[in-house]
Amino acid sequence: MRVMVTGAAGYIGSVLVNQLLRKGYDVLGVDNLMFGGDAIISVYNHPQFSFIKADIRDIEVMQPALQDVDAVVHLAAIVGDPACAKEPELAESINWQGASTILELAHAQPRIKRFVFASTCSNYGKMDGDELITEDSPLKPISLYAELKVKFEKHLLNAEYREDFSPTALRFSTVYGLSPRLRFDLTVNEFTRDVALGKELVIFGEQFWRPYCHVEDLARACIAVLEADMPLVRKEVFNVGDTNENYQKKMLAEELQKLIPQMQVKYVQKNEDPRDYRVAFEKINNTLGFEITKRVPDGMQEIIKILEDGIISDPYDKKYSNI
Repeated sequence: MRVMVTGAAGYIGSVLVNQLLRKGYDVLGVDNLMFGGDAIISVYNHPQFSFIKADIRDIEVMQPALQDVDAVVHLAAIVGDPACAKEPELAESINWQGASTILELAHAQPRIKRFVFASTCSNYGKMDGDELITEDSPLKPISLYAELKVKFEKHLLNAEYREDFSPTALRFSTVYGLSPRLRFDLTVNEFTRDVALGKELVIFGEQFWRPYCHVEDLARACIAVLEADMPLVRKEVFNVGDTNENYQKKMLAEELQKLIPQMQVKYVQKNEDPRDYRVAFEKINNTLGFEITKRVPDGMQEIIKILEDGIISDPYDKKYSNI
């Protein structure tokens, strides 16, 4: 199988590309290199990897590129609430119009059988009560980022397709962990960086819940969908993560304190947080047999070690952020 990965040089995309190559897939990476291409240097000369520097909205480039693949994993996007809020018109153009174009072009190619879309658990917004949220729970997007994900997800799952075309939406948990395109503007990575470097950890709204999942496991979920029997994943949506990996921010601090007992933490009361949700992940486990391989403390230890070893010279460099 030859797989196109859009956003191939991104935080999740660069991990997925490596995993696919290790499993013997042919990979066509597509990325506009908004954040540079360092993340794919290690695979650039791999015999089963090819790369196109392109914007997914460029039909003249994307249409011929899609003629030569069997599946698409669509990760390319303006990612995160702050980045979308900063450039709303660009976010709308890429996350909705660009994604719709890719889907339409992919469906027009008889060779392409699978289309995997990276959505987000941010779609759930703010939960009512303490019930765990499932794939059937109402979607309550409260940011432009989530609104655009919901808009495309509904289009993806409700459109008419040929019978041998299988679109799937994956609602990713909040991601963390090491990647060739490392980010420190993610909660677990950011908290761990600050504590590991001896800074006081300042937490706003310690009571709010969020599910977390390691970047390697999110990438593995994409492959699990590519390899699943088509009836199990066609026009389906899956939360990606583990029910035991729902954390309040205060709980993240407590996990960090086990690793760095001398840490200093300050809590700042905040009652208005737009996102607050605990998510259930039984569907992907029961349907695909998918289980995570790493938990939040594992990701924290990775970040601590890479900083202790001096691998990252300046972890506060803007290149480690999406904004």
